[in-house]
Amino acid sequence: MDIKEKVGNRIRSLRTEKGLSQEALANEAGIDRTYMTDVENGRRNISIEVLSKIIAALGITEHIFFSSKDFTNG
Repeated sequence: MDIKEKVGNRIRSLRTEKGLSQEALANEAGIDRTYMTDVENGRRNISIEVLSKIIAALGITEHIFFSSKDFTNG
């Protein structure tokens, strides 16, 4: 699994945990819903700025986002 897929899977997982639709999260992050779909499916190489907006819209920190086992060596 490449980094785009890992990031997309993590966003999808956190979004569903919070009970948010793709559209609601995209609106909160200030991005298009179709772009969010591509991000979650690992089809977009998103910028750090966009990732930061999504993380903020999820109401978490970057530390929490990247603490997933997909991003750690443990």
